[in-house]
Amino acid sequence: QVQLVESGGGLVQAGGSLRLSCAASGLTFSRYVMGWFRQTPGKEREFVAAISWMGSSTYYADSVKGRFSISRDNAKNKVYLQMNSLKPEDTAVYYCAAQQGLLAAGSGREKGYDYWGQGTQVTVSS
Repeated sequence: QVQLVESGGGLVQAGGSLRLSCAASGLTFSRYVMGWFRQTPGKEREFVAAISWMGSSTYYADSVKGRFSISRDNAKNKVYLQMNSLKPEDTAVYYCAAQQGLLAAGSGREKGYDYWGQGTQVTVSS
């Protein structure tokens, strides 16, 4: 069974930082693009960041460039999202996802991913 398990969400003040983690099992982790998405009530799920198989390439939404950083540790089957300079508009449920294939245009779309985590709540107060 493929399973993605997230951790690290919580409540922080604007300007603060959080690091989200996602542990993967049941798949050949190093042959999957890994991504992060977020969603607020009544909104479409929004792409945040993605990372290639070996971590050599990354791709970010314009809204988080310069503030968020995605990384992966294939030896641990984990992907991370470091979030700095957080803003209230970053408040959302954050999901990690796994995509069969290579980092490409489809990596920025929800439909391009094959497996999803359960989501973890991030709340940024002003």
